[in-house]
Amino acid sequence: MNLTAERTVRELALEIPQATRVFEKFGIDYCCGGGKSLEDACSAARIDIGQVFAALQSASEEDRGHEASPNGSLASLIDYIISKHHRYTRDELARLDPLLDKVCAAHGERHPELLEVRQQFRALSQELSVHMMKEERVLFPYIERMEEAFVEGVPVLPAPFGTVENPVAAMTREHDAAGDFLRTLRALTAGYEPPSDSCLSYKTLYSALAGFERDLHQHIHLENNILFPRAIEMEAKARLIR
Repeated sequence: MNLTAERTVRELALEIPQATRVFEKFGIDYCCGGGKSLEDACSAARIDIGQVFAALQSASEEDRGHEASPNGSLASLIDYIISKHHRYTRDELARLDPLLDKVCAAHGERHPELLEVRQQFRALSQELSVHMMKEERVLFPYIERMEEAFVEGVPVLPAPFGTVENPVAAMTREHDAAGDFLRTLRALTAGYEPPSDSCLSYKTLYSALAGFERDLHQHIHLENNILFPRAIEMEAKARLIR
């Protein structure tokens, strides 16, 4: 493993399967901000790069002996994203909205930041709901059809959006917007740390929001850093088939 301060966070996340857990622990953005060097990412998060180096080295050693399986098909990756991350996201959006109402009703007067948390979460919910629908109805089906044609060695049918790079760019921008919402929620909740006078519902809400953030980071990482680059590369090769 070539572990240097100049390597990007994205490169390390792809090379070391357990690196994403390390980045979550230290608050390093590896999905939307994965293009930064490790040095710049640590500087932005105000953490000692030496600690991160040590944790990444440990994670790399932990991964040895059980290497990640070879990359599967794009279709199988899409199925995983939908069945695990899209389903989880929809379930949590539905669960957390009424929980936010409950906590705001009980604690909103003493903790007015909760009202802003609710507003930001609902804006994120709307953004993600439309985003996932576009992926499932437009982008993902095209990628699957493209892969099938490529494997069979037949020309890919023209896409209504020209090239896969166009919807990928749009989805990536929306991922960046989701990342901004997550950072705002983390700031409003003091890192999802419930106040001393919080009840069980309050604590449950903050714990669930933290879990939602972790899953969305993984979700965006799989798309931004793995699925989308592979789809763009495959389309370029598929267009050479006549």
